[in-house]
Amino acid sequence: MIDGTPLTDDRIGIVGGGFGGLATACYLADAGADVTVIERNDRLGGVANQLERDGFVFDTGPTWYLMPDTFERFFGHFGRSPGEFYDLERLDPHYRVFWKEGATPPTPGAGDYVETRPDHEHNRAVFEALEPGGGETFEAYLDEAERTFRLGMDRFVYQDRSRLRDLLDFDVIRSVEALGYAKSMQSHVERYFEEPTAQQLMQYTLVFLGGSPHNTPALYNLMAHVDFDLGVYYPEGGMYSVIEAMVELGRDLGVDYETGRAVTSIREPAAGGGLVLETEDGPEPVDTVVANANPAHVERDLLAADHRDHDPGYWDEQTYAPAAFLLYLGVEGDVDPLAHHTLVFPEDWDPHFADIFEHPAWPEDPAYYCCVPSQTDDTVAPEGQHAVVVLVPVAPGLDDDPERRRQFRDKVLADLARDTGVDFRDRVVVEETACVSEFAERYNNPQGTALGLAHTLTQTGPLRPGRRSRALSDLYYVGGFTAPGIGVPMALISGEQTADAVAAGRRERDGVRSLLPV
Repeated sequence: MIDGTPLTDDRIGIVGGGFGGLATACYLADAGADVTVIERNDRLGGVANQLERDGFVFDTGPTWYLMPDTFERFFGHFGRSPGEFYDLERLDPHYRVFWKEGATPPTPGAGDYVETRPDHEHNRAVFEALEPGGGETFEAYLDEAERTFRLGMDRFVYQDRSRLRDLLDFDVIRSVEALGYAKSMQSHVERYFEEPTAQQLMQYTLVFLGGSPHNTPALYNLMAHVDFDLGVYYPEGGMYSVIEAMVELGRDLGVDYETGRAVTSIREPAAGGGLVLETEDGPEPVDTVVANANPAHVERDLLAADHRDHDPGYWDEQTYAPAAFLLYLGVEGDVDPLAHHTLVFPEDWDPHFADIFEHPAWPEDPAYYCCVPSQTDDTVAPEGQHAVVVLVPVAPGLDDDPERRRQFRDKVLADLARDTGVDFRDRVVVEETACVSEFAERYNNPQGTALGLAHTLTQTGPLRPGRRSRALSDLYYVGGFTAPGIGVPMALISGEQTADAVAAGRRERDGVRSLLPV
């Protein structure tokens, strides 16, 4: 039971089957509720899905398994463990990084790339080679990142502080100041490192948060602890194995799943309490709705005007995380030196971030990412071949017509051949793409963002959209648009916190009922 509150006989409809929705479903079903997850697409998982073509298997969404303790914590709430559902391997190397021609040379003796590994001394040596005294600076930076992580997780992530009034506490206010909430990551990292390549190694994870070094608060230096200390892992079969595990757990708890069924509106019933989910197959009366669909889509497309928390233009004024240009490639033969995770950076990545956040345009000299899970897992590609995903962050809202996509595809693969030395342009046997249009059409993401709201200073913590609708008290939200924010671990925590909020709403209703005359 959630906070000791039984939800027996409560009918709860969850709109959307992404990580957040699936997590919430498990918590609510465990508390006794009758839970149904309704997903408009044919497969559960939302953006975190899977593409299978001719023996190749690709994760279409998240590909990094970080903060393994968060997954242990989630499954542990139900007396289970991840190992009951999937095998987990710590990657070595965690990832490789290439710098483009003209960048400061990488570590001496490392060839054309540097790599981080589950080896503290190795990683220290990487930074020592990047700039004089870099090893000692690396140690100091990680010490602060760990302190920020412990404080941030204890005070602001595991404790639900999704409302501004939750910050009205002296210890919390002091913690906000200590976390460097008002400073940017760029200003923070410059206090430690002078060399641009070292700064990039400490900040590339900001892309996971949908931000840039200049618009993301310094409190997210905690990601260095996540990266270097907690490690990078891989669940056998890919990240979709985690989705399948959560669905299996949900079934064991009594959750029902309906796929290929679109919700067309959320409304109040003509009489009585609760809400009605209108679907293509008819109405679904429920006591409570949890929307894993993003609140921009819910408000603009599913709610009547008088049931919205925001004016129509509100969602157009927000800062969205990048969209993504994605290539899913089945490749014949060898793709070395690409590792499971490979990052490619220009020496100056500010123009790319400006093309995303300041003056939206297709980047001329992009930073990009490659994932080759078949370097670790031989089940995701035929023998002697590799599954390769190439991702370039791009501005949400870009025009991505077929010709623009074709031109950019050719540019990126040419860059990859030049920057890493692996040219497989004549060895591609399977190819699929996704970009702004797919994220807008398949997932109703505003402006085709791949991640949601960026973690800017004004869109972090309680400044993100609320967990409970103000206009419809039985409507709740879960997922990356709400606190604690973007990322799979955060979605799992969001599921727990939204379930707690639903339970609190039940206690509130029961309190009101107890005051009514019999």
